[in-house]
Amino acid sequence: MTDASDLPVWPGEAYPLGATFDGTGTNFAIYTESAEKVELCLFGEDEAETRIELKEVDAFVWHAYLPTVQPGQRYGYRVHGEYDPANGLRHNPAKLLLDPYAKATSGTIEWGQPLHSYDFGDPLSFNDEDSAPHMVKGVVINPFFDWTGDRHPRTPYNESLIYEAHVKGMTQTHPDVPEQLRGTYAGLAHPSIIAHLQKIGVTAIELMPVHQFVHDATLLEKGLRNYWGYNTLSFFAPHAEYAGTGELGQQVQEFKAMVKAMHDAGIEVLLDVVYNHTAEGNHFGPTLSWRGIDNQAYYRLVDDDQQHYMDYTGTGNSLNVGNPHALQMIMDSLRYWVTEMHVDGFRFDLAATLAREFYDVDKLSTFFELVQQDPVISQVKLIAEPWDIGPGGYQVGNFPPQWTEWNGEYRDQVRDFWRGEPTALGEFASRLAGSADLYEHSGRRPVASINFITAHDGFTLRDLVSYNEKHNDANGEDGNDGESHNRSYNHGAEGPTDDPEILNVRARQQRNFLATLLLSQGVPMLLHGDELGRTQQGNNNTYAQDSELSWIDWERIDKPLIEFTATIARLRHDHPTFRRKRFFTGNTVRTGDGERLNDIVWLRLDATPMGPDDWDGDSDRSLGMYLNGHGIAGRGARGERIVDDHFLLYVNASAEEHELTLPGAEFAEAWDVLVDTGAESAHDDARPAGSVQALRPRSFVLLREHTTPIDPDFSVAASIAANRASSAPEPDDASAPES
Repeated sequence: MTDASDLPVWPGEAYPLGATFDGTGTNFAIYTESAEKVELCLFGEDEAETRIELKEVDAFVWHAYLPTVQPGQRYGYRVHGEYDPANGLRHNPAKLLLDPYAKATSGTIEWGQPLHSYDFGDPLSFNDEDSAPHMVKGVVINPFFDWTGDRHPRTPYNESLIYEAHVKGMTQTHPDVPEQLRGTYAGLAHPSIIAHLQKIGVTAIELMPVHQFVHDATLLEKGLRNYWGYNTLSFFAPHAEYAGTGELGQQVQEFKAMVKAMHDAGIEVLLDVVYNHTAEGNHFGPTLSWRGIDNQAYYRLVDDDQQHYMDYTGTGNSLNVGNPHALQMIMDSLRYWVTEMHVDGFRFDLAATLAREFYDVDKLSTFFELVQQDPVISQVKLIAEPWDIGPGGYQVGNFPPQWTEWNGEYRDQVRDFWRGEPTALGEFASRLAGSADLYEHSGRRPVASINFITAHDGFTLRDLVSYNEKHNDANGEDGNDGESHNRSYNHGAEGPTDDPEILNVRARQQRNFLATLLLSQGVPMLLHGDELGRTQQGNNNTYAQDSELSWIDWERIDKPLIEFTATIARLRHDHPTFRRKRFFTGNTVRTGDGERLNDIVWLRLDATPMGPDDWDGDSDRSLGMYLNGHGIAGRGARGERIVDDHFLLYVNASAEEHELTLPGAEFAEAWDVLVDTGAESAHDDARPAGSVQALRPRSFVLLREHTTPIDPDFSVAASIAANRASSAPEPDDASAPES
């Protein structure tokens, strides 16, 4: 330890918290109510430590201003106070603590006894080994960045297509990304990656955790790593391993440059954030930050046994959202990522935990009230994973109106439908139409539903149609990890096969899932690589697989599937019928030329409307729907009605071919086939009203009203191009607020 007597120290300010460089020097501020003394520790290149006691305290914020400290300075804290784990107090000045507000970090954690405040084997004992040589340090950053020309795309929810992606997994093997940039923020911003996202219609990339996280000791001992990143060490710092440069604090600049590049391409950046727990784990865990700063303030402790932590997440601890200072940290973090890092929204991991002020989940909890009132956070995209593992934790459909939700009901029922599992057609139809049964009762719109079929947690799309069982041996948990009920179907062989018939039906099923997802009402979310045919070889829990098993293999991609995905995404983009802002009413639509059909009509395969008895049966596993393009509520920016073409959509999830009769001329004179996942080639002939055709096994068919008389020289391709040019609404029509 070096002498700090000749280092100028000024009183500084209690706000903002963290280390703030103002262009001249740096202000340091840290909250702790239970401490008796706080030391700021500065580290030189030779690891020499300089300790500075913070003597200024305002409202439990300890602070100082150091006029000579510049960006790149590494630092941490030592907090003195009572050590009484049985009563929730865990101060130990032998442990270097990371600033909860650190904007960047340096170094890696070296696991072992020094990081723990107790002696192994006795969780109530006191260990005084110095943890600094083994601990990550905070880094003072240069906050200045040239954002000139940057604009948030602010894509309306109903026009959004979200793409869940992993920074490293997305870029690690891409041949066009320079090797030194693979697995980094800069690699993600590479033109080849952005071009692919644009090709398939992505409007928002949702990044799996990029907050600085920790690789668990138990995984490292097995030769594995925490790949997913749901083990947060800092809620403000970008994960340093995803930076292409080793310069101190440069990960912040690189992240900002990535965001700016995405915005230039019209793509929003959403972050998967983990505010429900931290990397410190349960009472056996290490002392890295919050635990040693103010354990009782930051964590939910068992009321009558404060040695132990409440655990609603399965990770050992839960943040104390009932404490105003813990809540302030969460809100400050969210605001920082929006205002300073320019991100466009958040997906909240296990969001039900944030609603547990006391025990039960409460959608009117303080956290949601703060979000509602915040002028910054309330204006970005807020997506909840609406469950946790605690009692009453499954809360799909119950979040506040400004929130959207990962719709787990959509995932489950769409999977069941296409794999042929007996289920009521009404359940599937509700998901296809926007899940009004889940969201309309609280005044919400179809966009409250983030529709997804696959996500990082579970099978990829290709594996969903290739495996009946999980194959997680590589995780080292004897196959006990991961979901066992996957609602998947291998179609006759487990995993890889050379059988052309099985391969054909698997390919068709992937197209069925993608078409269903992208043309359902609500907001679609794709898992990265699903459009490429990515496989994890049946592993449905790759949280520890930082390897080729999880990374996208860009050398082996399904090019026809990419083209199919791009085509369906384009259909959705071009036609507001598939991205309505309001739920269907089932009411008759009146226009200037008289009375039209309902905005939606559910059809049997014989062209008659579905009756009450049809919804309960599922013997033929088929369903049709008519979508009235004149039945879209609302007006464009100039007051004009938003109108679109009329569509027919048919699904057949059975293994049998069915006879399909197109509806009569009161719907349309003729129809063009735009999509038929069961067809081997495209069809160029228009289908007259009332005509009979085959609805192939396991197929998704989309038809559009043919708007010109049928003639022998008719071409679907030419008709589509002509109709798009003449009848598609102006961009303002599709995106303008409704009346």
